[in-house]
Amino acid sequence: MSDAYERAVEAVLFAATEPLSRDAIRAHVGDGDVRGALDRLVVRYRGRGVELVERGGRWHFQTAPDLAHLLRRGRDEVRKLSRAGIETLAIIAYHEPVTRAEIEAIRGVQTGRGTLDVLMEAGWVRPAGRRDVPGRPLMFATTPEFLSHFGLTSRRDLPGIDDLRAAGLLDPVDLAFDQLAVENHREED
Repeated sequence: MSDAYERAVEAVLFAATEPLSRDAIRAHVGDGDVRGALDRLVVRYRGRGVELVERGGRWHFQTAPDLAHLLRRGRDEVRKLSRAGIETLAIIAYHEPVTRAEIEAIRGVQTGRGTLDVLMEAGWVRPAGRRDVPGRPLMFATTPEFLSHFGLTSRRDLPGIDDLRAAGLLDPVDLAFDQLAVENHREED
C-alpha cells in the first residue's frame, strides 16, 4: 500500500502546475501518510537532477540548483530591483502584514506606488487584508513565490541582525548609531 501511495503522491506532484500543500496532495490521493511519502520522496530524489522541495508549506519538484544553468535558453533578462524596492520588500518580509504608512514610517520616506506594483508583479508581495483602524488601510505580505525565489522554507529562515552584520550588509551609519547607543547606555549606568 505504501509503495502505491508514494507513487501516487509522486505522480500528483510531477503533474502539478504549481506547488501543492499536503492537504491539496491528500485531496488527490486520498487519506494516507502524505508526510511519510513526502519524506521518502525527498530522500529518493536527493542528489538527482530534480529535487523535491518544500517552500512555504507547499511542495514541488525543481531542477537541482547546480544544473539550472543547463535549462536557460539565451540570455535571461536581468531586472534589477531599485533600492526602494529592496527596502520595501525587506520591510514587508520582516514585519508582515504591514501597511504602506508603516512601510513609510520605517523607511523614513514615501513609498512610490510603482514600488509596490513591481513587487506584486514579481509575485513576491500580495495584499493581505485591511488593518482594523480608521481608514482601513490595505496590508501587504510576502507570497510563497517570494519564499521559493529566495530559497527559503519559511520566513523564519530570513537572516537575523547578527547574520546581516557578519555579512557586512548593514549600513556603517546604522552600526555607528548602534555603537553610540551602547556607549550612551554604559554612561547612564
